[in-house]
Amino acid sequence: MNALTSPLLEIRELTTAFAGEHGTLPVVDGVNLRLAPGECVGIVGESGCGKSAVAMSAVRLLPRPSGRILAGQALFRGQDLLALPSRQLNSIRGAHIGVIFQEALQALNPVQRIGQQIAEPLMLHLGMSEEEALQRARELLEAVRIPAPALRAREYPHSLSGGMRQRVMIAIALACRPDLIIADEPTTALDTTVQQQVLALLREQRRESGAATLLISHHLGVIAQNCDVVYVMYAGRVVECAPAGELFAHPRHAYTRALLAATIRPDMPHHSLLPGIPGNVPAPHEYATGCRFCQRMGRPAPLGPQRPPCEEVAPEHFVELCPACCDMEMTD
Repeated sequence: MNALTSPLLEIRELTTAFAGEHGTLPVVDGVNLRLAPGECVGIVGESGCGKSAVAMSAVRLLPRPSGRILAGQALFRGQDLLALPSRQLNSIRGAHIGVIFQEALQALNPVQRIGQQIAEPLMLHLGMSEEEALQRARELLEAVRIPAPALRAREYPHSLSGGMRQRVMIAIALACRPDLIIADEPTTALDTTVQQQVLALLREQRRESGAATLLISHHLGVIAQNCDVVYVMYAGRVVECAPAGELFAHPRHAYTRALLAATIRPDMPHHSLLPGIPGNVPAPHEYATGCRFCQRMGRPAPLGPQRPPCEEVAPEHFVELCPACCDMEMTD
């Protein structure tokens, strides 16, 4: 994002913790993120790296009572969402920020008809009558390419396929024409064909509405196809961020390079074996205070317990500069 562009959403030094058997431990550790109007920003990383926790913290939708925001700000058009009274926050969520949740079946109300669930934010935020809102709900179902929208509007979530439920989630998120859409792993548990259909639909709706999108995924291919800017998260921290073209052409952090190496490419020979990343993402109670990727690779962190600094190594390209994880010659 151009430094002169006012951000639509700016997350500053966000730290989020969850309570568990090992105590209350940070799962998001000082994350910074900026998203401009109309921009698509991706957060990528393995499961357990804190991607969803960043997005859900920003709109205060963490599970209760275990989730807790310890520090930071989430500025939406200059207002700190983390400091707003609940009533004021509720007037922003749904109306100005739409959320597509990871598990549609869990996010949808199982005892409420599809049409009513789409109509609810229209009545709440836009003041539509029930009849107007239900008509708009049918139009939205048609817009997200659900066949026989009038019939589907009268059905319950369990009677729809996974792909259709995800389309319903998109319709709800877009209902009030929000400025920002948060899409949290929107293609989870969908087969490849349906994944591509859902992603194409998101791109189309983004073009038509002009909404900015925060897209969360563990799939680099999904991020590459859709995002203008990419944030790479590992063990609760952003280890690299850059414009998408720059990041994929010149990855600087060892974790980013390892993720790219483990991604299927069209030019790969048939039956090629993908290199895996040794070890696993540590649990929050195991997090080192220094470089966490060095911790995973079983090598001493050159900076010891000090957290590697995040520095700009090329225009708009920021990297957590651990001497063992970054080619320091490339960053001069």
